[in-house]
Amino acid sequence: MDEPELSDRTVLVTGSAKGVGRELLLSMADCGARTAVHYHTSAEAAREVADEALERGAAGAIPVQADVTDPESVDGLFAAVEAELGSVDVLVNNVGDFAPARWDDLEFQTWNRVLETNLNGTYLCSKRALPAMREAEYGRIVNVGYASSEQGLVSPKNFPYFVAKKGVLMFTRMLAADTQDDGITVNAISPYVVENSDEFPDDLPRDRPANFADLIAPLYFFLDPDSEYISGENIEVDGGWLPERV
Repeated sequence: MDEPELSDRTVLVTGSAKGVGRELLLSMADCGARTAVHYHTSAEAAREVADEALERGAAGAIPVQADVTDPESVDGLFAAVEAELGSVDVLVNNVGDFAPARWDDLEFQTWNRVLETNLNGTYLCSKRALPAMREAEYGRIVNVGYASSEQGLVSPKNFPYFVAKKGVLMFTRMLAADTQDDGITVNAISPYVVENSDEFPDDLPRDRPANFADLIAPLYFFLDPDSEYISGENIEVDGGWLPERV
């Protein structure tokens, strides 16, 4: 997939100090975007990513701290980005805690944190980004889901994560409909197992997890100017995984 031209755009990727978020952010630094590296507690890692973004061609790069489950913190996050880089044109809602344990073994605090980071964080950041996007008549929101969540995938293990990701995909569809006249698109990328995942099943589709490039390709597609009519869609990056066979 060709790199979209982003030299006049400001990009915010939540949870971009490490992992998938880091790679998605750096892929847009490669396109010349002004990049905001969001972190919650990983300050040093975020600074390193911002430095690398500049080395890779970003028009600007700053680390920004926030708890995406707290409205005041989210407001401060966007205010800091707007002051340094301008209003957010591209928002990638990547933050989402993962708790691979049985539902009845989870502490309530963990249960709640999984729901809040995945669903509430997506809601709060999107809500805060929208006024400036609507005013500019341009915006791209990309949410990170989970493969087969649209089919109501559930399991006693990691149940709140599945519930939250189902909500993220429902929110994606709703927000796409609500912004269809505003020059904004809202889409989702839903991986199964990624190369940096904490756990790897024995039977992986195509004998490997998704690599970061597999996730960057649909991101570039959603950001391409020719994709302006594509909204409310979810691309599953799962290698053809069929959970119904399990």
